[in-house]
Amino acid sequence: MRGANQKRTARARSLRKVENDAEAALWSELRARRLGGYKFVRQLPIGPFFPDFACREALLVVEVDGSQHADSEHDAKRNAFMNANGWSVVRFWNADVLREREAVLDTLIAILDGRINQVVLSCDLTYLPAERPA
Repeated sequence: MRGANQKRTARARSLRKVENDAEAALWSELRARRLGGYKFVRQLPIGPFFPDFACREALLVVEVDGSQHADSEHDAKRNAFMNANGWSVVRFWNADVLREREAVLDTLIAILDGRINQVVLSCDLTYLPAERPA
């Protein structure tokens, strides 16, 4: 049966109410198609996960991580799930969103425009593009 899954909708709504400062700052830049005309949503249910932000058009998940996410096995599984289901994943640190917001936004535009299209694993950025059929 199609229709809204009330439990998942309630979970997504509750997560939207407890965003941190970095998520709130980034959301103010992403909402209402403010970033390059791309539409982003918050806490979109994708399988069992609720990423911080997602752009359906580009199949891009954006995560804003605190220190508890460093070397997280859960995040690795989450990334693998997203990639296996066609979603690319980009992860930024909270501090970078708060202190280097323009650089974060420039990076997102570069990803959305296809200028960054390979795996990036660095101390301040993780980008895992999904495999796209040829």
